[in-house]
Amino acid sequence: MTNTPASADYWEPLWAGGRRYRRVSSAEAELLADHLGPGRGRPALDIGTGDGALARRLHRLGYRTTGIDFAPSAVAAARRDRADDGPSWQLMDFAADDLGGLRDPAYAVVACRLVYRWLDDKPAFLDRVRRILAPGGVFWVVTEIAGRRDSGDPSRHLGITAAEAETLTARWSVVRTADLDVLRCYALHP
Repeated sequence: MTNTPASADYWEPLWAGGRRYRRVSSAEAELLADHLGPGRGRPALDIGTGDGALARRLHRLGYRTTGIDFAPSAVAAARRDRADDGPSWQLMDFAADDLGGLRDPAYAVVACRLVYRWLDDKPAFLDRVRRILAPGGVFWVVTEIAGRRDSGDPSRHLGITAAEAETLTARWSVVRTADLDVLRCYALHP
């Protein structure tokens, strides 16, 4: 049993206990639409989908969306709010499981929202994303940036560091960013 922030053992009790996380704001949804455009039935993957909020946004943009999470209670929460024609949901640990188990072999959009900072092996995760991102695709990342909260806030250091941001943005041909308070949105193109 591994109880680190990058494990299901850590997140499962939080989701099972009813914990929920920052909602997708209208400003974030607008940035998502501006950077990704209409889906036109192309596949999208939401890694660490949680309650499925981002996956549903992608679906509303016209993407054929799959939301994955390694916490069974998170996937159950996403399924509870699922419309018959909405995203599909899958229990999966993206960092460890066989990527052949995904619904599609390649995705026009791969997204991870409020997930990246918790990953133990960020370079390996990014390599896996590149393996499934379709040519011309977009890797959409929303993450908190360390040091953006007030100096007295105990959560001040929870975001990614400048070095982790460099790891995230290296090896992409196009990097677009937009800031939302403590969050930064990245649209990364191969």
